[in-house]
Amino acid sequence: MMKKKSVSARKASLVLFLCQMISALDVPLDSKLLEELSQPPTITQQSPKDYIVDPRENIVIQCEAKGKPPPSFSWTRNGTHFDIDKDAQVTMKPNSGTLVINIMNGGKAEAYEGVYQCTARNERGAAISNNIVIRPSRSPLWTKEKLEPNHVREGDSLVLHCRPPVGLPPPIIFWMDNAFQRLPQSERVSQGLNGDLYFSNVQPEDTREDYICYARFNHTQTIQQKQPISVKVFSMDSLNDTIAANLSDTDIFGAKPVTERQPVLLTPTGSTSTKVELRGNVLLLECIAAGLPTPVIRWIKEGGELPANRTFFENFKKTLKIIDVSEADSGNYKCIARNRLGSAHHVISVTVKAAPYWITAPRNLVLSPGEDGTLICRANGNPKPNISWLANGVPIAIAPEDPSRKVDGDTIIFSHVQERSSSVYQCNASNEYGYLLANAFVNVLAEPPRILTPANKLYQVIADSPALLDCAYFGSPKPEIEWFKGVKGSILRGNEYVFHDNGTLEIPVAQKDSTGTYTCVARNELGKIQNEVHLEVKDPTMIIKQPEYKVIQRYGQVSFECVIKHDSTLLPTIIWLKDNDELPDDERFLVGKDNLTIMNVTDKDDGTYTCIVNTTLDSVSASAVLTVVAAPPTPAIIYARPNPPFDLELTGQLERSVELSWIPGDENNSPITNFVIEYEDGLHEPGVWHYQTEVPGTQTTVQLKLSPYVNYSFRVIAVNEIGRSQPSEPSEQYLTKSANPDENPSNVQGIGSEPDNLVITWESLKGFQSNGPGLQYKVSWRQKDVDDEWTSVIVANVSKYIVSGTPTFVPYEIKVQALNDLGYAPEPSEVIGHSGEDLPMVAPGNVQVHVINSTLAKVHWDTVPLKTVRGHLQGYKVYYWKVQSLSIRSRRHVEKKILTFRGNKTFGMLPGLEPYSSYKLNVRVVNGKGEGPASPDKVFKTPEGVPSSPSFLRITNPTLDSLTLEWGSPTHPNGVLTSYILKFQPINNTHELGPLVEIRIPANESSLILKNLNYSTRYKFYFNAQTSVGSGSQITEEAITIMDEVQPLYPRIRNVTTAAAETYANISWEYEGPDHANFYVEYGVAGSKEDWKKEIVNGSRSFFVLKGLTPGTAYKVRVGAEGLSGFRSSEDVFETGPAMASRQVDIATQGWFIGLMCAVALLILILLIVCFIRRNKGGKYPVKEKEDAHADPEIQPMKEDDGTFGEYSDAEDHKPLKKGSRTPSDRTVKKEDSDDSLVDYGEGVNGQFNEDGSFIGQYSGKKEKEPAEGNESSEAPSPVNAMNSFV
Repeated sequence: MMKKKSVSARKASLVLFLCQMISALDVPLDSKLLEELSQPPTITQQSPKDYIVDPRENIVIQCEAKGKPPPSFSWTRNGTHFDIDKDAQVTMKPNSGTLVINIMNGGKAEAYEGVYQCTARNERGAAISNNIVIRPSRSPLWTKEKLEPNHVREGDSLVLHCRPPVGLPPPIIFWMDNAFQRLPQSERVSQGLNGDLYFSNVQPEDTREDYICYARFNHTQTIQQKQPISVKVFSMDSLNDTIAANLSDTDIFGAKPVTERQPVLLTPTGSTSTKVELRGNVLLLECIAAGLPTPVIRWIKEGGELPANRTFFENFKKTLKIIDVSEADSGNYKCIARNRLGSAHHVISVTVKAAPYWITAPRNLVLSPGEDGTLICRANGNPKPNISWLANGVPIAIAPEDPSRKVDGDTIIFSHVQERSSSVYQCNASNEYGYLLANAFVNVLAEPPRILTPANKLYQVIADSPALLDCAYFGSPKPEIEWFKGVKGSILRGNEYVFHDNGTLEIPVAQKDSTGTYTCVARNELGKIQNEVHLEVKDPTMIIKQPEYKVIQRYGQVSFECVIKHDSTLLPTIIWLKDNDELPDDERFLVGKDNLTIMNVTDKDDGTYTCIVNTTLDSVSASAVLTVVAAPPTPAIIYARPNPPFDLELTGQLERSVELSWIPGDENNSPITNFVIEYEDGLHEPGVWHYQTEVPGTQTTVQLKLSPYVNYSFRVIAVNEIGRSQPSEPSEQYLTKSANPDENPSNVQGIGSEPDNLVITWESLKGFQSNGPGLQYKVSWRQKDVDDEWTSVIVANVSKYIVSGTPTFVPYEIKVQALNDLGYAPEPSEVIGHSGEDLPMVAPGNVQVHVINSTLAKVHWDTVPLKTVRGHLQGYKVYYWKVQSLSIRSRRHVEKKILTFRGNKTFGMLPGLEPYSSYKLNVRVVNGKGEGPASPDKVFKTPEGVPSSPSFLRITNPTLDSLTLEWGSPTHPNGVLTSYILKFQPINNTHELGPLVEIRIPANESSLILKNLNYSTRYKFYFNAQTSVGSGSQITEEAITIMDEVQPLYPRIRNVTTAAAETYANISWEYEGPDHANFYVEYGVAGSKEDWKKEIVNGSRSFFVLKGLTPGTAYKVRVGAEGLSGFRSSEDVFETGPAMASRQVDIATQGWFIGLMCAVALLILILLIVCFIRRNKGGKYPVKEKEDAHADPEIQPMKEDDGTFGEYSDAEDHKPLKKGSRTPSDRTVKKEDSDDSLVDYGEGVNGQFNEDGSFIGQYSGKKEKEPAEGNESSEAPSPVNAMNSFV
């Protein structure tokens, strides 16, 4: 117990000591300083620990180091000194420790096998390299063996053993036939990890004599071949034929066809096995089974899941591959082989060990005499590595003692170091699976201060800008820095200066009086040094007269001024730009000292001109716009396009050139600016003219370059400012001789369309580019960065070739060369392409979501390894969707949203989220093939927001001093409702608002009775909901208390309904109040801020027709009474019907047509009455009952209970009509929702009313509704629609 306490106390004191350590010095990366300071050796380059060399080439063992003074080098071999001077085959490179062993001149690589270690040494210590094990690669021949043919019965399993020779490194195994074609593999036939070829069951097509196993030794670039193996598969039919002569009929009848078998594992054998793998390596587990039908392999991990994003299945799921394994991957892995007859399984117990790996590697330490420091070396592994220290390559236990040094396990503590304490220490962490070796030096420097900033350096700044004066320094111990101004100035202090740790003095706002000499002083216990720098503060550059906006006539002259003021010691330069680009290269633009003049202005000169003034310290600019307008009209001159050239002549015909001449046509008052020469290839593209060249308008001859194997004709087109002439007549034809192609196809690309192919495409040569008959292409390719020979194929005149059997997404070098019957084109250039992409293998990991606010979140993820993308990385897709609202516990249809983030980004923003909701998201990587697997769903929640407005607010039951308020909760609460806020205030007769009263209502209430109100007073109400975040939008209503409970003083207008047609709408309402009220209708476009339009209603009617409306437009409407304190109804909203292409609706609004329709309706009514009299012979006339009950349709009585129109019964069924409902919430009247509204008396919205508001067809007998198609009705048709049907 006491021992444990002492150990804990010692650890506590060590931690306290480390916390009190003085930080080591930082050495500036100044080349001159580094050359002067002493430094122990540091190994900068060395060969790998396990170094396999080519026995045919010289052996180069690298060892490079740096130090001051430069280090010397020595080597050990197999633990003893290696004297290179005694071996003529071994040399060391100058100023280096790298060894070169000459094998190519007689040496043998086997003689130099062994363990090598390099030591770099100077007066400050010695650094050592890793132990470098040198082994020459080996590719032995196959041992000779006699291979017997394999006779196998159909359906049996078979294993063809490869048994390759043991090489260094091990060879790569593959199976091919005599034609060097890879043998096809499948779930039934596959190659194992040991190179053997396994048949789960053989089939007759497996019969062949050339199963050949190949071993490829990459290091020596050799391939060894095993003798061919013969396989003969006998089917049951052939066996029966063979033994038919020797067996009885009964025996033959008993021979069954192929027998199905349940799975049996071919490898591994037994029920269990073990596997040890090292951390960070790739774990490969294999199970191959026999059986008929072919078994399917499945893998599981007992007691856990296979690691996501690191697990892959290969060889038709027979191989389980886990990359970058860790200790957590240890466990039992079970493979299960199954077919319809049964299953077999095998358990592999995996143990993951670990070679040492760094937790904290020791780092170089630069200290001053008397300072303290530590070297820490921490590593981990399985088993736990052993930590040992060396000093200058010697175990620290036998190294010379240093009183300032104390070793405590993985830490060396230095106290009060001296210069003699400088050494190089090595930390070795090792276990049975490997070791780590790290060099770290302790360099104790006693250096007086040095100032690295050049003396008398001049700094120049503009007034009112920051000034930074450098004083880079070094010293050991670390010097203290002080700044002075002037020769005898005092030390600088105060808020107007900023002193940086690197010695820099900052003046945040430099003024003119800041100009002067500044002195930097660095001092430590070994000395003192100072350096002077100079600061000049300059006046800013200003444009005192800026260019101004100009309007100039075409062909006039304009000038822009740019007068500047600047510091006299600075040299300014003035640059003029047009539309942020250089001025046109035109002699019309004249740049003066302080102005820009443009002569003979044209329309092209229109634009923005900018004057930019630059000095070495600042830059200013100013801009102005030039607008060019037309000049006054001048007498018209007729300008026209030129006439075509004529008399074309070819002279000086050569194989590759010819001279063409012509005579120009009339230029028609506009000078010819240039001639365009075109050619026709009568051999390849007759009738198609191509651009050849163009020459100035003063030139009438041109030397034309020609291509071989083209039948040329030429024509010339003249061009002036008006346009192009008609083409000239073609010249005579000239056929050039054939030749090799001059060029190769362009736009050569290699892009795979499938994971295992490479599609090579190119743009074929044009006909005349072939230079001769028989155009073909030589397509060549080889895998990049692999020392393979070119593979070539010659194809016909096509533009694509597909290479099959390629690895997935690897780079290829590609070239395409043209050839014809006369030979090849020049050697083509190489391009880089890639074989086909495959879907990404892994999903992004470490997905994190940071919710920024209630509608915005930021998602982070780790990039996937590029090797798992298996294609061109295009970006990442984030899928996210709302799971549910946290305030309304109801699920809905999940609508996933997708955001794509291009490139190798690791974060993205998710906008437009709904507050107080639960979301899920996942991330997928995208390449050219598609999307990879999704990351595990990440759940996040958005915080509360403010709610939407309450769904409705109704005010009912008005009395003398109270009103009843009813409301609906918000459609989108966006959180937990805390309360409702009601505000209201009275409105007097002049529409002035009174004092505002506010009431807070609990969130669970849905109605409220307001009492103690003033009688006969109008109130305006404002109502909104609240969450903990704040208040939502409000809804408003108005209501009035009554004056007298028996007879209200003010009128009441309610149940305003609308029935809209294309260009008009019928407005109806119910009125309660004094007689002889004069009504008016106000309306306007819904959502518009324009004033209401007002229409006066003649008489005391309770309906009105609004005319001249716009089709397909939403309108707002309200009804008021004149002279009654401006009383109005609540607003209603309706929408006119869409514009109709037919003119029938327009006719229906004409007066003469309405009269005609009324006459037709009257005739039809008379005929109906006569028919009813004859049928019923004295029975009831329902139409007569209607007429008696409602003689005047404009003053129909309302029902007392709900104010609707009176109901009518048909004489045949006496069933009451369905009561109508009021206007629905969307303010439109629907046929199925209102049977007693005005809509019931028409044939639809577009034909139900005359313009005066009377009802068409109201005398038609109304029956029970039956299903109807389109806009047809079971009611008797109105005369308007009846006439429309006749037209």
